[in-house]
Amino acid sequence: MYLCYLDESGTPEPGGTSHFVLLGMALPATSWKRRDAEVSALKTKHRLSREEVHTAWMLRRYPEQERIADFTALDDAARRAAVRTERKADLAKASLRGPSAVKNRLRDYKKTEAYVHLTFGERLALVRDLADAIGTWNDVVIFADSGMKSAHHGAPKRLFSFAFEQVVTRFHHYLTAVGGGVVGLMVQDNNPTAADHLTTLMRDFHDSGTKWASIDRIVETPLFVDSRLTAMVQLADLCSFAVRRFFENGETDLFDRIYGRFDRTGSKLVGLRHYTGKTPCQCKVCVDHGR
Repeated sequence: MYLCYLDESGTPEPGGTSHFVLLGMALPATSWKRRDAEVSALKTKHRLSREEVHTAWMLRRYPEQERIADFTALDDAARRAAVRTERKADLAKASLRGPSAVKNRLRDYKKTEAYVHLTFGERLALVRDLADAIGTWNDVVIFADSGMKSAHHGAPKRLFSFAFEQVVTRFHHYLTAVGGGVVGLMVQDNNPTAADHLTTLMRDFHDSGTKWASIDRIVETPLFVDSRLTAMVQLADLCSFAVRRFFENGETDLFDRIYGRFDRTGSKLVGLRHYTGKTPCQCKVCVDHGR
């Protein structure tokens, strides 16, 4: 059996990001324990231990850190204490702008609390090491669909469904190529907004197939888990972030580290698609995909 961990980057709704990415990272169930142990070892090495790796929040700059004199000379406990002091002062200033400003600050602080003892460079080093690990895992295969939102004319539900159908189909074709009665199970970060929609779509795929395949290699509907406790979903998050940043900003640092793990048929890239509708694109993904 293969486990395919799903995560997304960007939002399917108009505004914010220009692209929406849905990605699945699959590995044999027999490899899970070894890979999970490797992730744990890397997190421990970088002083994050059992905390969740949420790439987008880790790779933000924390201005309060940069205001602290000799921050890098402090130990982890002193760094945390100094950041808490700065954040308390920032919340006091935010209160002068009203409740919504305080609410937004508190949300950001909650999302980044686990990482405040690490400098930006230290956080980046961990993310790079994780991406490098994924790039060397020959038993891992990645499938993703990156949709340019303007090509879907502001229809977020259609965009999400379209991406999910692509990932499911590519995972099914991969399992078929592996052969030997191998089946797969999809695992998704627990997203109450998407859960009912994904479950309904997968039921439909089991009943009627996708546009491109009868789905007989994937069992059940997606299982929903807490990403804070599931390292492989955190890695799928890293990969989906890297894909979106590549298409939106041309960032290659993380993307190039994982690019070799996307599914291929011979030399042709089939596991990653950049959907731009009628807008021509000559990025390396579109070229490798044969557009």
